[in-house]
Amino acid sequence: MIGVLICQIVLSIVLASVFLIRPSLTRATSWKILAFIGLCVLPALCIVGGMNTHMQRSEQTRFCVSCHVMIPYGQSLYVDDASHIPAQHFQNHRVPVDMACFSCHADYTIYGPLKDKMQGLKRIYMQYVSTPPDPAAIRIEGGFKNAQCLHCHLGARAFEENPVHSAMMDSLKSEQTSCLTSGCHDTTHDVANLSHLKMWSPAP
Repeated sequence: MIGVLICQIVLSIVLASVFLIRPSLTRATSWKILAFIGLCVLPALCIVGGMNTHMQRSEQTRFCVSCHVMIPYGQSLYVDDASHIPAQHFQNHRVPVDMACFSCHADYTIYGPLKDKMQGLKRIYMQYVSTPPDPAAIRIEGGFKNAQCLHCHLGARAFEENPVHSAMMDSLKSEQTSCLTSGCHDTTHDVANLSHLKMWSPAP
């Protein structure tokens, strides 16, 4: 896909250069068609292909942790402690390893709902233009929603047959009881204490 995109970009540049240097070529009908393809169709395909490639790349874990401020969050996925929810999901492949961040935070990415897109763009601005925040101070505006957990866990036998979950299922679905702040699964990315935590090293 990337190879095709690069070829389209190069061809667009070549054709645009030809018509910029020799605009008289467009007098002939066949050259007008070629000019339309080179100056309109190919650039449009490049934009669509580029956006599609970037969208797919932005869902990758390595993309998320490529920002300096997100590095500790990537490291927290290797905490060797069963009470750390993101780490256990990542290490036990409960989410795709190469899409670990996106799997749980899809609604909070720059490609989520409009409000979250604006928050994502704000983070990009802070990363490259302003001052990035302290990683330990980063919070999801409005809090983490149960819907993100239930998206995968709802319908799973181990989850639904758990007596604790079944007793409060209605309140979990209605967000009256939070999965993360009710005292059940309250340890997520403990980036403030990473240096004091034991880390898991996967086998080579």
